[in-house]
Amino acid sequence: MPLTPLDIYNKEFRRVLRGYSEDEVNEFLDQVVKDYEAVLRENEELKAGAAAAGERLEQYRQLEETLKNTLVLAQSTADEVKVAARKEADAIIHEAEGKAQRILEEAQAQVRALEQELERLKREADVFRAKLKSLLESEIALLDSGLDAGTAPVGPAAQPVDQPVA
Repeated sequence: MPLTPLDIYNKEFRRVLRGYSEDEVNEFLDQVVKDYEAVLRENEELKAGAAAAGERLEQYRQLEETLKNTLVLAQSTADEVKVAARKEADAIIHEAEGKAQRILEEAQAQVRALEQELERLKREADVFRAKLKSLLESEIALLDSGLDAGTAPVGPAAQPVDQPVA
């Protein structure tokens, strides 16, 4: 059991012949009691301070752990946001490429349709030219045959060029 200031104060020494001066011993013990009480008070204060510091340290450790968790969560969230943004960007790019492909295919289909229409119109023009040429050749042949036979042609081609057609 530890020694208390009261134990020091109440300590009785045996009296022997040729011993120490009782007054000096009592003064010394009084000083020891005061110093010992001061040391005990200081010790209690230091214990209380150490306990408070320990509590603050635990709070700081908890705060540190919370900050670490928050940082990890923030990093995780940032990574998730990056992944989501990349997916969204990829989806937008894929959609745009698909749209561009459809537009290109539609334009190519229109080009093919226009080329087919152009070919059809060329064929019609060729047919029309051939018919016109055939008609003109038959008219020329008719004119030639009428002039050779000495008869005047009949119909619109038979009228003189100077006269207006009625």
